[in-house]
Amino acid sequence: MSEQPTLVVAQSGGPTAAINASLAGVVETALADERVGRVLGARFGVEGMLAGDLIDLGRQDRSLWSQIRVTPSAALGSCRRKINDDERDAILNSLIELRTRYLVYIGGNDSADTALGLHNAARARGYDLRVIAVPKTIDNDLPETDHCPGYGSAARYIAQSTQDASLDTEAMRLSDPIKIIEVMGRDAGWLVASSVLGRQDESQAPHVLCVPERPLAVDAFIEAMETAYRRFGYAVAVVAETVRDHGGNAIGGLNEVTQMDAFGHPTIQGGAAALTIAVGRALKVKARFDKPGTLQRMSGAHLSPVDIDEAFTAGATAVRIALDGQSGCMVGFRRQPSGPYRCDMIEIDLNKIANRHRVLPAEFLGDDPFAVTDAFVSYAMPLIGPPLLPYGRLRA
Repeated sequence: MSEQPTLVVAQSGGPTAAINASLAGVVETALADERVGRVLGARFGVEGMLAGDLIDLGRQDRSLWSQIRVTPSAALGSCRRKINDDERDAILNSLIELRTRYLVYIGGNDSADTALGLHNAARARGYDLRVIAVPKTIDNDLPETDHCPGYGSAARYIAQSTQDASLDTEAMRLSDPIKIIEVMGRDAGWLVASSVLGRQDESQAPHVLCVPERPLAVDAFIEAMETAYRRFGYAVAVVAETVRDHGGNAIGGLNEVTQMDAFGHPTIQGGAAALTIAVGRALKVKARFDKPGTLQRMSGAHLSPVDIDEAFTAGATAVRIALDGQSGCMVGFRRQPSGPYRCDMIEIDLNKIANRHRVLPAEFLGDDPFAVTDAFVSYAMPLIGPPLLPYGRLRA
């Protein structure tokens, strides 16, 4: 066994297009530092820590990490599991047995809660375990940070896919003039809003946005869709999968909460389907809906170079601050207020992250209940990388 302490890294939550870039940043940085002995990867997050299912990442071919960096999904495997006190103690015992000094946990809101619990447990026992969280979520809903790795690539996918759906619906307007796209995002509308990033003029989709920050009146939604349809000959809406009415109920009562995850978050289905039926009946035209599902969170064809580079840097930074003695914090991003887009890495206390989330701020929503402002576009455009595909259009 190496005389130097061990670093353990794990991934948790929904896989993204950038979470492996953070893993590569952790591993490459740790392997290059003589203060780190073994670098172990826990398979399937805390499940691997509990079961002793670990991989010696130092034995992987070093050339592999450049490929892992741009590979979507979670190379170590992921999980959604809320650990109890006994399991937390068991994990800590295993980490101590492995001579672990550094633990890097890559994930979102719930993973921050897990990381904070392990940090506190180690402190209570007097064991020097330095726990650092690396953010990961397409929902972009972690507080205290400008944005989250994974969001830029997912936003790029949504922006490009909305333009594709726009062209399809525009071409098929004589038979299928109404399209509704349902996207992820939990209780924050960052992904819904990103659908506007490919729009070049008001005739292009999306014509109507439904974010979870704003309760939805179905009659108002139908009116907005009809207005766009009468004006442009077709209409495309992008709606959050968690959209609810003013009473907090799933739209039209047609959504069903099918299950709850380990952290109590509901899986809701049927929002786009319910709205499609309502609009089709009201306008007496054929309406369709698309649901990208998990494709939106890890499309390898829509990687944002900015997202991948920042995710890698976040992983590398986590190792560096752990080696410097930090613990109980998450790597975050602070955007420079002026000049070309640039973010600096910062350290954020996990107490400010765990079990909290950030929704779209008022300056990104504006007066139109079915739109976002130019301020959002200015915020999000640098995150998706180079321009989207340059589609051509015929002139009448």
